[in-house]
Amino acid sequence: MSAEATDPATPEAAGRRRARPRLDVRGLRRIGRAALIGTAGRDGLPDALEHVAQVHRRHHPDAGLDILSKAYALAESSHRGQMRKSGEPYITHPLAVTLILAELGAETTTLTASLLHDTVEDTEVTLDQVREQFGAEVCYLVDGVTKLEKVDYGAAAEPETFRKMLVATGNDVRVMSIKLADRLHNMRTLGVMRPEKQARIAKVTRDVLIPLAERLGVQALKTELEDLVFAILHPEEYATTRRLVDEHADRPDPLAAIAARVRTTLDEAGIQARVLVRPRHFVSVHRVRMARGELTGADLGRLLVLVAEDADCYAVLGELHTCFTPVVSEFKDFIAAPKFNLYQSLHTAVTGESGQIAETLIRTHQMHRVAEAGVIALGNPYAPTDGPDAPEGERADPTRPGWLSRLLEWQRTTPDPDTFWTSLRDDLAQDLEITVFCAGGPPGGPADGTIGLPAGASCVDAAYARYGEAAHCCIGARVNGRLAALATVLHDGDSLHLLMAPDAPDTAAGPAPEWLDHARTPAARLAISRWLSRSAGQDTGEPAPQPPPPGPAATGHDTAAAAEITPAAVLAVADLPGASVRLAGCCTPVPPDNVTGFAVRGGTVTVHRALCPVVARMAATGRQPVGVRWRRAGRTGHGCRVTLLAEAFSRPHLLADLTEAIAAQGVAVVSAAVEPPHEQRVRHTYTLHLPNAAGLPSLMRAMREVPGVFDVLRPGRDRPAAALRP
Repeated sequence: MSAEATDPATPEAAGRRRARPRLDVRGLRRIGRAALIGTAGRDGLPDALEHVAQVHRRHHPDAGLDILSKAYALAESSHRGQMRKSGEPYITHPLAVTLILAELGAETTTLTASLLHDTVEDTEVTLDQVREQFGAEVCYLVDGVTKLEKVDYGAAAEPETFRKMLVATGNDVRVMSIKLADRLHNMRTLGVMRPEKQARIAKVTRDVLIPLAERLGVQALKTELEDLVFAILHPEEYATTRRLVDEHADRPDPLAAIAARVRTTLDEAGIQARVLVRPRHFVSVHRVRMARGELTGADLGRLLVLVAEDADCYAVLGELHTCFTPVVSEFKDFIAAPKFNLYQSLHTAVTGESGQIAETLIRTHQMHRVAEAGVIALGNPYAPTDGPDAPEGERADPTRPGWLSRLLEWQRTTPDPDTFWTSLRDDLAQDLEITVFCAGGPPGGPADGTIGLPAGASCVDAAYARYGEAAHCCIGARVNGRLAALATVLHDGDSLHLLMAPDAPDTAAGPAPEWLDHARTPAARLAISRWLSRSAGQDTGEPAPQPPPPGPAATGHDTAAAAEITPAAVLAVADLPGASVRLAGCCTPVPPDNVTGFAVRGGTVTVHRALCPVVARMAATGRQPVGVRWRRAGRTGHGCRVTLLAEAFSRPHLLADLTEAIAAQGVAVVSAAVEPPHEQRVRHTYTLHLPNAAGLPSLMRAMREVPGVFDVLRPGRDRPAAALRP
């Protein structure tokens, strides 16, 4: 039940109004009084609904109001006699939630559902009644919010329940929009609760709902929720921040003077723009104070420049950087590269005549609406349903932020609810984002573009963010034009070119266990863990599947491995009737290596070199080897894959010289990885395709002859690969 709150007139609320304009609080009081009186207003609307209708018409002039009046009548009659803890009629709560959403520009269907959002849970109204009177869309939203009301978001939350509820939300972002507005009103009126319950609700809001608001782009809700949580969980810091804001309230505002100069500059340039001083909310002021120490008046707000067209944003930027001294390090272009939550704006900073620095946001009016209201400002993104029933399964939402798409992908491919819950909490905790410009990949894959990643993400994370499970085939990367290890940490604005394995099946392709050490995003860690778990069949008896072919991100269904018809099936034969043969990717055996095999489920025999460390592990667990031998024709007549390690002294052009030596032998490079130099030594790892296995010794000799190279060997031969580092 949503009656967790009461008194809207708290001292904290008054302080917040000084810091930054909030959503309409006076309107909430008006509808509260009207709900008590219960009289009819103009145009047949109840007085309690009149202010909601006025606000709604500002955003949607042609909106029909009959359905809102009908929804209010049902909500008021069903909640009649129910009271909030403050003593107000319960109907004031759904009215307040609806007004919050109306202020943000929500469309009529969302407002209708918000009026009814507590009826199914708290009254005798049924979903069938809602569907019959208001249609499938409203029923779908009310059902989603009702399910969310039953979720405990705290540390003791039942992961599977949370997973189902949040996935239902992901299928229609309006469900979470209503839930966020519901939580905001409850947080505003939390004053009558016991302090320990206030703290519990505030922590849940901080840990789950505020990050969700950020990811849905609903900044207006997010910032006010942050301030409310800040006041409850950190009352001393909140009081200090509020005092600093109050101290500057009666002083001249340096931003106002800079804003006046900006208006004059843009007028003279013939650019129509609205220039505003936008106060920071309390949490933002606190963060600035923690980062900069002593605050100035200019630190308490930012300039906001609103224009009509995208091109005008760049025209404004040019004028500001021409007529003011810009702070170059503060420039960011979120128009060309929107953030993961649909946010678009130009960020810059300019210096005023007195030396004060004014952070400046430049955006169109539409960008501003989306920046404030996120997905709420985008209206109804779904096509009307043909039938009377609500849609089944995932709905096609062209406006869904990328984070929600990833959420749905995780739940499809992560059967363990605890793993899903842990991954989600980790993702919500990552509040800093970088933008990477990504290119490369397999034919038919995603076009070049930008991807958003959490700060500290690596090339591994970028590969899985771009290609899903097809990233198993990633073999390298170029960062800002230079070859880089997949472990390389990316930075904001980096250019990334991902190198993918060719389309031909390759038993050696697939993520290495150390990729987990380099993966920061849950999407990457989950995909790698699934692959490694399946590939562990070499040790556990499970067959290791092939990686999916390069292409767009997988849909979450496992890619079935074919019957392993690779060169191995021609080169080697097992002493096990009917068994197919697979060359192990860990040691890439080739004729005339001394080999042994182990049977795994599915009628497959995995062939290892006798010196491979896996063989010793298999024997230690009691696994019985299977005899395997090379076919005679395989000694000279068939191509094969092999992995070679080149140990060398670090020097310029070493990679180019080694690659040239390999090409001169008629050998194709499938993948190459270069580790950072250590004590002036470097190790190169190559996966190569040899047209003839008999050419391996001459290839290794040719590589050893490259100046600076002191050894070329194969993993598991003479000494294990892990021991190659001096």
